[in-house]
Amino acid sequence: MNKTYKITGGKILRGKITLAGAKNVATKVIVASLLAESKSILENIPRISDVEITLQMCHDLGVQYKWLDKNILEVDPTGLKEYKVPLKYTGKNRIPILFLGPLLHRFGKAEIPVLGGCSIGKRPVNFHIEAYQKLGATIEYSQNRYFAVSKGLKGAKIRLNYPSVGATENILLGASLAEGTTVIENAAIEPEIQDLALFLQAMGAIVYRDVNRTWIIEGVKKLKGAHFSIMKDRIEAASFASLALANKGDILIEDAEQKYLITFLNWVRKIGGNFEIQKEGIRFCNNRSFRGVVLETDVHPGFMTDWQQPFCVVLTQAEGVSVIHETVYENRLGYTKALNQMGAKIYLFKECLGTKTCRFAHRDFYHSAVIIGPTPLHGAKIEIPDLRAGFSYLIAALIAQGETEISGGEKLERGYEDLKERLLNLGAQID
Repeated sequence: MNKTYKITGGKILRGKITLAGAKNVATKVIVASLLAESKSILENIPRISDVEITLQMCHDLGVQYKWLDKNILEVDPTGLKEYKVPLKYTGKNRIPILFLGPLLHRFGKAEIPVLGGCSIGKRPVNFHIEAYQKLGATIEYSQNRYFAVSKGLKGAKIRLNYPSVGATENILLGASLAEGTTVIENAAIEPEIQDLALFLQAMGAIVYRDVNRTWIIEGVKKLKGAHFSIMKDRIEAASFASLALANKGDILIEDAEQKYLITFLNWVRKIGGNFEIQKEGIRFCNNRSFRGVVLETDVHPGFMTDWQQPFCVVLTQAEGVSVIHETVYENRLGYTKALNQMGAKIYLFKECLGTKTCRFAHRDFYHSAVIIGPTPLHGAKIEIPDLRAGFSYLIAALIAQGETEISGGEKLERGYEDLKERLLNLGAQID
């Protein structure tokens, strides 16, 4: 369903907002639960469209699930009977590739449709495919599907060319029940991956993080269901924090954890922003003016690429010149065109405008932005290109003068639970 948000901006927002469970953990632990021989109970699962699509895929494979409470989910994999993820999920999100491990372990074969997700740059599956080939699977591509077969996955040493989050998670799933030991080098080490590893351990896996971006998984014979509560969403925390900063409001983000936001909070301080660490969470308040900075995104523990778009709106209100160098996705700055339509002054460059020479140097990608501020924003009609850019448009609309009409609201609901209601509770004028 196409959804449109109509927002009247310019009102100072105040109040409390409670974080939902992490989107980037919820879908992964649901798939991981299929590795077990019994039911799992998962707590803090957000009711968002990405979770619902993942559950529909599981159901079509024979898995039973039910909501025990609003955010408590029971998953029963004992009825898993189908090795083909239906073609109707082609392009829906990036979850289907994660079914490789559970389906290969159960059936010795798997069929997976091509992936979808946000249009923020190439997100190839070659890391996933090459990793499973090293684990002993044979994989072919034909007619928008990946066909995989295996006589039993075996542990292997896998070095990723880039610390891909999705590939690291996928290898963890496949290696947990593989014969022998798997070592993942140059792996992603995001907190969300740590949470997935904790769930796998709760089910009976032997998995731990070693030094120098290394994960070690000692395969076990079987896994059992577990009762597990996932972490709160640190991307959502930074999104609402950016709203509070740009809006010059007073917002307490309940359940926000400093340990997951240390890098983001350092950059808040660098621009002259103010926050208070409290028992209930983190409060952003008393922000009057900001100064420009030079910022680069990176894999954890760097500044998260998913924090970049909301924070960009904050920088449009900062004094002087700011620079953003995007090093994770090559096309992630396209959303700035709509912000310029609303009055921002953002200029894109192909050069690496930062201290790092990244993967996109000399490759004709507009992956650096120069932001001149502060600039007053005004309402406009704009369309959401992807999930995180969508939230940046919400922030821009809420600080702009006049009415903004944002189409493509269904993309926002992929990752933010009860978004309209939570914003209304802060005093936003939104429909």
